[in-house]
Amino acid sequence: MSKVFKKTSGNGTIALYLGRRDYVDHVDAVDIVDGIVKVDPSGLNGRKVFVYLACAFRYGSDDLDVIGLSFRRDIWIKHIQIYPATNGSVTKTPMQESLLKKVGEQGCPFSFQMPTNLPCSVSLQPGPNDRGKACGVDFEVKAFIANEPHNPDEAINKKDTCRLIIRKIQFAPANKAGPKAEISKQFMMSDKPISVEASLEKEIYYHGDPIKVIVKVNNETAKIIKKIKISVVQLANVVLYSSDTYTRDVCVEEFDETVGANSTFEKSFQVTPLLASNKDKRGIAIDGRLKDEDTNLASTTLSQGDKEMLGIIVSYKVKVNVSTSSGGLLGGLTGSDAAVELPLTLMCPKPAEVTDVIFDPIE
Repeated sequence: MSKVFKKTSGNGTIALYLGRRDYVDHVDAVDIVDGIVKVDPSGLNGRKVFVYLACAFRYGSDDLDVIGLSFRRDIWIKHIQIYPATNGSVTKTPMQESLLKKVGEQGCPFSFQMPTNLPCSVSLQPGPNDRGKACGVDFEVKAFIANEPHNPDEAINKKDTCRLIIRKIQFAPANKAGPKAEISKQFMMSDKPISVEASLEKEIYYHGDPIKVIVKVNNETAKIIKKIKISVVQLANVVLYSSDTYTRDVCVEEFDETVGANSTFEKSFQVTPLLASNKDKRGIAIDGRLKDEDTNLASTTLSQGDKEMLGIIVSYKVKVNVSTSSGGLLGGLTGSDAAVELPLTLMCPKPAEVTDVIFDPIE
């Protein structure tokens, strides 16, 4: 069952209705954003009613706007005139049919089809002392009363508008076999290598689930392995005017494991990256949230090949680091590390399909 979300303009002339606020990016297509705007013609005074869907990147809080600068850039925006209607009879979705039965004749349906190269709703976690809205990507559906849809010279009164923030999200596809990587490394004063192989049980892990990392070591040297460190690293590529990549460790676990000289080793380790363990880390990418609801670390961004995208593109990797020490008089001077990296896909599971709508609008 799905509840209806509603926002009414300050003057009560228009009201925006959406059957949901999460829209899924299936990589090759995105869910249609469909809704209803209830219009009271008596309050229009000859003006028209428009609705737009905008994807924007916010890179500064509103309280920084002290000299007329905008800290928000529209990545994509589309306007539709819904009253008076301009395109005759419109094919309605089942969601709109359900809403129109409750709203009545004053309901005006609208639909938007987002392109597949838009980013998902992701924001960068602010620091403990930061104020205002977080830097990130958001999507907004806004209905407004005006003479023209985008005339910069026309001042639109805030009381003539109503808006709802929505999210564009991705869910995990079917799982596949996990990745595997290996490295063979030689060290100073040793003519034989240490070989390290790491693998994951599956390709995709859900937020909050422990990640099982299988580590195999073939130590052909005289060195002694003293420690194995496993890290989950988040890479957030912020693509706007330029491309900047922010790298953050979101989980680091160290295991005291001894692998003797000229011996082999195999063991499974578990690590669990959680947002709760990174609450004070500024710049961690998190999934977009609606109001003050809980969220999680940002999901991996899925895309089609070389499709160009703006916004925040998120990926993860698991790094396995084996630390060695030769012992004896030189000790740490001849000790070295061998590291291997694996790609990790971290996502949310796909929820159950919504089959019905409860008309109890949430303002």
